[in-house]
Amino acid sequence: MKTAQAVGAVSREAAEWYAIDWPTIHRNVRRLQVRIVQATKASRWGRVRVLQRLLTLSLAKMISVTMLQQPSLTTWLLLR
Repeated sequence: MKTAQAVGAVSREAAEWYAIDWPTIHRNVRRLQVRIVQATKASRWGRVRVLQRLLTLSLAKMISVTMLQQPSLTTWLLLR
């Protein structure tokens, strides 16, 4: 019976994973990347550092995990 409880927890986490609004996350990450490029071109290194930290602490990590779990998505993103 203990395995049934563990499986229940995993399925809830899976449901939460699929409930994430991925297009919004991709848009936010892309916006941060654009801001980093603009700050780099303007030689605003403090701003670059802050934006890079914000990007690494944001949901960009979730995108990388998604890309590892779904190879077809990785191919699609690389071909865009």
